[in-house]
Amino acid sequence: MEVVMNQQRKKIHPHKFTLWVAIASILMMFAGLTSAFIVKSNLTGWRNIKMPTVFWYSTAAILLSSLTIQVAIRSFKQREMKQYRSMIAWTLVLGVAFIVLQYFGFKNLWEQNIRFSGSAGAGQFLYVIFGLHALHVIGGAIALLVMFLKAYVGKVKLYSSVPVEVMATYWHFVDILWIYLLVFFIVIG
Repeated sequence: MEVVMNQQRKKIHPHKFTLWVAIASILMMFAGLTSAFIVKSNLTGWRNIKMPTVFWYSTAAILLSSLTIQVAIRSFKQREMKQYRSMIAWTLVLGVAFIVLQYFGFKNLWEQNIRFSGSAGAGQFLYVIFGLHALHVIGGAIALLVMFLKAYVGKVKLYSSVPVEVMATYWHFVDILWIYLLVFFIVIG
């Protein structure tokens, strides 16, 4: 019996496994897009893009949100529900701040005459890559909203930290992905 229990403890939770499969496929998609960007950037007429300063503020917001969700996990595991609710709320606020700041960053790019169309293609790649990242962040913000509502409205019957851990892993992933994309476009773009 003890051997069976030890084997079950070593297994990865199905939700965590599904998340890691999804993360792997998302990574492959972004690796393909950034690789295509590198190949296309060698074409004649390619226009380099100056990243708007507001993207640094959005980076700070998403980095802080990773910190708050990490504190939320710890709080949930220690059953400090008041602090857990507070940290989930802050994570959600910072996630929404990231999205709003991204909007202003894209507005700035538009004002720089970086468009989705054109022969050079830099704008096309930028909008597609950053746009796909934005969709993933919006999906994460919706999941955070659901967790926030459950934290305030729902009653915790089972103190399983798996949903919080899955959400935190995903949120850290979109955080790291954003940093990669920002650095990529600063260095390569």
